[in-house]
This record gives sequence, structure tokens and C-alpha cells, in this order.
Amino acid sequence: MAKVVIVGAGAMGCLLAARLALGGQEVTVVDVDAQRLALIAREGIHLHDDRGHHVANVGAALAADVSGSVDLVILMTKGMHSAAAIRSVAHLSDGRCLVLTLQNGLGNVEAIADVFEKKCILWGVTDFPADLEGPNAVASHGQGHIWLGGIDEAAHAHAGTVAGWLNAGALNAAADADVQSAVWEKVAFNAALNSLSTITGLPVGGLDTPEGRRIATAVLDETIATADALGIAMDRERLVAKTDFALANHRTHKPSMLQDRLAGRLTEIESINGAIERIAAQAGVDVPTTRLLADLVRMGEPRT
Repeated sequence: MAKVVIVGAGAMGCLLAARLALGGQEVTVVDVDAQRLALIAREGIHLHDDRGHHVANVGAALAADVSGSVDLVILMTKGMHSAAAIRSVAHLSDGRCLVLTLQNGLGNVEAIADVFEKKCILWGVTDFPADLEGPNAVASHGQGHIWLGGIDEAAHAHAGTVAGWLNAGALNAAADADVQSAVWEKVAFNAALNSLSTITGLPVGGLDTPEGRRIATAVLDETIATADALGIAMDRERLVAKTDFALANHRTHKPSMLQDRLAGRLTEIESINGAIERIAAQAGVDVPTTRLLADLVRMGEPRT
């Protein structure tokens, strides 16, 4: 049994917590909402999936109240909260505790590396669907996967162990030596669709027009060019096919970035389009469409 701390009780954080706990791991959810944490500690996390309704008993605590030896920290906050979130559990960094990020965007690993040793850091991507149905209830229908790997060889040596813990919770995880390409492909996909959906207010199906496809494809190609400048290989054919599938089959889906906009919250634009824009500038790659979409989303961000 592994002792796992999940930082961030959003939809994906709750899904991971529930599945891991049901799979026999000792799980604690960390968040900043004390009232919600109390509800989770008292009633557990209710998971609705294709196998039915399950109640997962998990711990719930503020970061400062988590103590003792921990095997794995999973960081699942929005990208703009990564630095503060990982600092909140810095006291768990003992040279043995592993950290996994499955977050959207780029820059999360760098934030973790300011607190935890590189040999302990893993990253990856997931395509599991997850939607909150209440403060302690999450739904996930349809199959998903997790691909993960270490940020260096020392960290990657732990990828199989972590995948095993996840698979005990039916999370269909696999170690991937080329996980960096998978991360960049997901960033490209999100940059193409999430920002465009947020600007237009349309669900994914509403982007399935000649104009929407033209803009999305331009972003994909700009991201591929940026990754290529860094020596990161991306499969354009697979990426275009994934985008086509989403446009055809996820027609009513509202990306999390659009949901944040509708709720008046800050979006993850700086971790996605903004991150590509900054990295491209450093690499000498021009990304005009990606930059334009980033600026348009920025114009609608809440002002403090």
C-alpha cells in the first residue's frame, strides 16, 4: 500500500483520489477549502462511473496538516497555482517522496523542481474524462489512460512503480520513455481548442467549421515547430487525428478554460498558449496565431 497525497481537489484530483483509494492506497486530498475538506473527510468522495456508484474513503487536510512519510505526491491544481501548491507541501520532500504532475500545460515541472529533487519528479498526461457533480462527487464515463515518465533517467526508474499504484485503481497507466512528446502533444491540442473555445464561447463542436479548423491547425503547426526547435519530436498526423476526433465526437464539451471564463475565474492561458509563446520566442520561432489567441484570452481575464 502506498501513501499518496493529492494536491488539488478539482475533478481530476477527486477522480484520482477515489480510484486510488478504491484500489487500496492510503490517500489524502489537500486543498485550501477547509469546509469542503471537512465534507470529504466525513462522507468520502462519491464516484459515478461506468461500473456504478462508489464511495471512496479518503483523508482530507490542509497542506500544513499533512505529516509523516509520503510515497507519492500528485499535483493536480491549475497551472497558475502550481508554484504555491508545491511549496505548501515542501515539508514532504525528503529525497524519497516522489512527485507526479498530470496537469495541463507547461511550467509545472519547473515549479516542482524548485522544491523537490529532480530524481523524484515524474510527469505525464491523461485523457480520463472527469466532471465534478458536487463538492465531494465526481463523474467519469468512458475509458481513459495515463502515460507517465521521469524527467530524467533517475526519476524514470520509478515510473513502473507509480504506474502500478495507479493501475491498482483501474487507471490504465503505463510508463512512457518518450513522455515529453506526449506532454507537448497535449499542450498543442489544448492550445488549439481550449483558447478558441474560450474566445468564442462555443463548445468544441462549435469549432468544427472551416474557420475553426484553419485556426486550430495553425496552432498545432506552430507548436510542432516550437517543439522541433527544442529537439522534441511530435506526430503531426496523430495530433491532427486527435483534434478531428474531438471536433466530431466531443461536440457539447466545454473545455475547462471556457468553464473558468464563464465562472469569472482566471484561466490557464499562461500555462498553455502563453507558455508556447514564451518558449517559441526563446527558440526564435514565430507563433503569430498562438500569440493572438493568447492575447485575446488575456483581454478577458478578470482584473484584480
